[in-house]
Amino acid sequence: MSKPTRKSTAAPHVADSHDLIRVHGARVNNLKDVSVELPKRRLTVFTGVSGSGKSSLVFSTIAAESQRLINETYSTFVQGFMPTLARPDVDVLDGITTAIIVDQERMGANAHSTVGTATDANAMLRILFSRLGQPHIGSPQAFSFNVASISGAGAVTIDKGGRQIKERRSFSITGGMCPRCEGRGRVNDIDLTALFDEEKSLNEGAITIPGYSMEGWYGRIFRGSGFFDPDKPIKKYTKKQFNDLVYKEPTKIKVEGINLTYSGLVPSIQRSMLSKDVDSLQPHIRAFVERAVTFTTCPDCDGTRLSAEARSSKIDGISIADACAMQISDLAAWVGKLAEPSVAPLLEALRRTLDSFVEIGLGYLSLDRPSGTLSGGEAQRTKMIRHLGSSLTDVTYVFDEPTIGLHPHDIQRMNELLLQLRDKGNTVLVVEHKPEAIAIADHVVDLGPGAGSGGGEVVFEGTVDGLRKSKTLTGRHLDDRASLKPSVRTPSGALEIRGASLHNLQDVDVDIPLGVLTVVTGVAGSGKSSLIHGSVSGEDVVTVDQTGIRGSRRSNPATYTGLLEPIRKAFAKANGVKPALFSANSEGACPNCNGAGVVYTDLGIMAGTATPCEVCEGKRFLAEVLDYKFGGRDISEVLAMSVAEAEEFFADGEAKIPAAHKILTYLSEVGLGYLTLGQPLTTLSGGERQRIKLATHMGEKGGVYVLDEPTAGLHLADVEQLLRLLDRLVDSGKSVIVIEHHQAVMAHADWIIDLGPGAGHDGGKIVFEGTPEQLVKARKKTLTGKHLAEYVGA
Repeated sequence: MSKPTRKSTAAPHVADSHDLIRVHGARVNNLKDVSVELPKRRLTVFTGVSGSGKSSLVFSTIAAESQRLINETYSTFVQGFMPTLARPDVDVLDGITTAIIVDQERMGANAHSTVGTATDANAMLRILFSRLGQPHIGSPQAFSFNVASISGAGAVTIDKGGRQIKERRSFSITGGMCPRCEGRGRVNDIDLTALFDEEKSLNEGAITIPGYSMEGWYGRIFRGSGFFDPDKPIKKYTKKQFNDLVYKEPTKIKVEGINLTYSGLVPSIQRSMLSKDVDSLQPHIRAFVERAVTFTTCPDCDGTRLSAEARSSKIDGISIADACAMQISDLAAWVGKLAEPSVAPLLEALRRTLDSFVEIGLGYLSLDRPSGTLSGGEAQRTKMIRHLGSSLTDVTYVFDEPTIGLHPHDIQRMNELLLQLRDKGNTVLVVEHKPEAIAIADHVVDLGPGAGSGGGEVVFEGTVDGLRKSKTLTGRHLDDRASLKPSVRTPSGALEIRGASLHNLQDVDVDIPLGVLTVVTGVAGSGKSSLIHGSVSGEDVVTVDQTGIRGSRRSNPATYTGLLEPIRKAFAKANGVKPALFSANSEGACPNCNGAGVVYTDLGIMAGTATPCEVCEGKRFLAEVLDYKFGGRDISEVLAMSVAEAEEFFADGEAKIPAAHKILTYLSEVGLGYLTLGQPLTTLSGGERQRIKLATHMGEKGGVYVLDEPTAGLHLADVEQLLRLLDRLVDSGKSVIVIEHHQAVMAHADWIIDLGPGAGHDGGKIVFEGTPEQLVKARKKTLTGKHLAEYVGA
């Protein structure tokens, strides 16, 4: 007799009930006791205006707590080498899984960092050439431009059989670094006349390098070195004194009983300024470097960074320098043809990595591209590569606007990648503004209703359809579509570009109209930035690019924009004291917290604590400084004002400061009226940072403004305000050139220049020039035209 089959009536296992990430009472930054429950193994999109609290909830609360809990699983010894993280200010946070953060932070702008070194691709290529390259020159480090060739010999004393024996030993390391440029690919020539005025003595301020004043440490070192007379004009120095001032290598000296290191001017600026990527320097230092230093391609390695030996070893006629210079899509095809059983696992891993570059839309890059030159979107997609083929499941992936820098044509591909990660059983959390990316969400959390102190609340939670029907700002603007302008402006002239061939540009000739709003479009990697940044420059050009703004927790909107300078002077004049008293980084700082407002306590492997300063009660200034008033307010009260409030305060009456009011007007015009003047820059979102940068440049006198993706990080509602701002700039007589993917900006343009048709060597050509209306009519000819026509409903 056959046994009867037993029906499964078992209740669901308790382990399967943990299907929510629960956040209750989150108060990080501007969040106001936020509580949400997010479904696991689904794609959740967080929306809301820039500064509404999206990043505070996703990155600073959920992802930060996940990383902190993972770090706590390591031994205290290992934790000592890891960043210490404080627990976010939240009542309940459970159900979280391992979080992998893929943010828009720029890759390190180190001069030795490239796309290849920032991923695993270069490491695998080095091993490949060390095994298959002919002639064989050594280990993988013989192909690394970060390893120098060194050798040495000498006597060593060793114990042998109870006796000490001296033996001669020698060693050599074969590295791939070009000795001339030290692996940078470029050499520099320094104009000495930009470093000092030879007619003056050091005490008279001969040195013109930023930060090298005789009142500070440098003055103490130069005066106390004894190598030269600080009161003698530099032109009267002997040959040795001049050499000591300009070229002397680091030397230990003693000044007033303190051990210090003296360095000549050239080694000093090479170490402090030229060892970093020029774009990562502060604006005034960058301006000095561009004035004093000329960079040229290294003549020995021809910019490849590699030694002659590393370039001599080849596989099928291709050296590692040739391979790194190839477009990644071409390199993937070349590696695909290699068949060598002895390195089969390595070839398979390399193919997978290179194919991931192509799959994610970065096939137009090359491995030798400096990582500091990648845009925020490119950097984020590069970080995604290692996760695409991952076998991990039940992981939380956190993305910060993954569509930034993507043409509408590429957004569909990015959506598919996000859905692939979800369908493997992962939780995907995405902070996003683009309607095309919001549309694929399983769950939407909308924060608002406003930004800064006016935000930090959940105003909607549910499906995309529910968001569309809701009355929230995002819901109302989700289906917004800009229409083509009924008429366009007439150009006042033209900026001629002839024979542009930077990067992938193919001998491009184009006339950019002046006095109008020109939008440059094309798929990512088509050559837009190469054309504009490479050809449009000069004293009359103001460029607002995507490089991040740098600032410590002491930096704030008031210090970054230069707003604090006229305010300090006004306070000083009104009270008959020095302006330095009104700086929390100078004489006016509270001595207990050094002007930070909080006292930081380092607890070793535990997260450090920051407690409000008991002396100044978090106001950052000396008590006597707060007795000085201007317009009835002390300096701490002014820094606590919002931009909108301060704009009104400094407009007229006894507190009228025209210079400060002008800067505040610019901040309001870019939509940052809600920021407080003393808010640390480290707490600003990506969109806020870009707009504060735009506001800073708006006061400059250039006739041509170049904006690189100004809609990055902007909510749909803020795009309208940006378009009004661009119109105001053009109407005031400026020529505005915008590199952009957003269709609303394209539709609003007076003139469009479209590059393509593809990316990398498939792009670099002008595929369309004309008005938006003409582009829509020619929609079958270009990808941009097709997507713009769909957007405006043509």
